[in-house]
Amino acid sequence: MTAALTSLATVFRCVGRIATIFALCCAIGLHWIALQSLAWTTMIIDYSKRAPLRQAVSQTFDGTHPCSLCHAVNTGKNSEKKSDLQSSTPKIDMICGPREIHLVPPFRRFKYALDGFSFSDIRKSPPVPPPRFFLS
Repeated sequence: MTAALTSLATVFRCVGRIATIFALCCAIGLHWIALQSLAWTTMIIDYSKRAPLRQAVSQTFDGTHPCSLCHAVNTGKNSEKKSDLQSSTPKIDMICGPREIHLVPPFRRFKYALDGFSFSDIRKSPPVPPPRFFLS
């Protein structure tokens, strides 16, 4: 029973990943690239039946001989661009205006204590024998 649930969870995880990848590909317009590539491949195959491969490739990519799928891809891309432009109207911000935030505390002058320091204290040699600690 647990093996079946584990495999079912694995299947759902895999399907979820595939659905996420598909949604991201559609969001960035990868479906139009795939359709355009399919159209170009079909056009090269069709044109190469009637002419040499070099001429078929040049006819495919010159832009003067588009196929029906090329027209459909262009129409779809243009309709997406128009809907993107129409939805870019400015939106009214209903949130309160920005507040002033202070992340750094204000600068305060600090008076350091002046200690009598002389170089004669430095010249003294360390105590012999060195001090021993009780913890060691």
